[in-house]
Amino acid sequence: MLGNYLGYAATFVGAGLISGAIVHHPLDPARYTVIAVIGAVVFLCATVLSEFVLTKQRPKASRVVGLVAASLALSFGIGMLSGGLQHFEDFPERGAMLIPFGLTLSFIAYVLRHEPARWRSIVGPAGALVVVTAVLAFVGLRGIADGLAGESGGGGGHSHGEEAPAGPEEDEAGHDAQPEDQAPAPESSPVGEPDPAKTEDAGHADDGHSH
Repeated sequence: MLGNYLGYAATFVGAGLISGAIVHHPLDPARYTVIAVIGAVVFLCATVLSEFVLTKQRPKASRVVGLVAASLALSFGIGMLSGGLQHFEDFPERGAMLIPFGLTLSFIAYVLRHEPARWRSIVGPAGALVVVTAVLAFVGLRGIADGLAGESGGGGGHSHGEEAPAGPEEDEAGHDAQPEDQAPAPESSPVGEPDPAKTEDAGHADDGHSH
């Protein structure tokens, strides 16, 4: 029971790491590439545990490579589908591509992984239905993504480029203008220099005509 639980949990943990790495990859390519690789390794470990260790009927050697490749493709397909759905609002354009592509890849990988004898169903009615669904999903989600991009791009009255009203310190020509109540005071004689009128009166008082 413990082994089955570990295999079951590792399957979803690996798919979750892959989905998060695929969606957020443009933000930090180096970091999320490492996370995607770790998720793929965890998913493959879960596959080995459930298909080779805990099972009584182990696959043939010729089937091992195909099983591992299909499991890895399935993990990435589910990761694209899950990550695109969860973070569509955050990355609408990327999600519009990941969801239909992940749906198609996960279906093909699932058939090759769990129903290899029915591989013809990939190009049969079931496969055609999946492809049509993926195309319709891409067209619809692309339209939604364009609408979200238009809303967040400054359209529809959400412009952030409005000019601030000119303050009292600027006139129409863009020069500093001083308010009327702060006009400069009339010039006065510098401190320490005698007033010419007072000096002339004092001269008449000190000449010989004054007694």
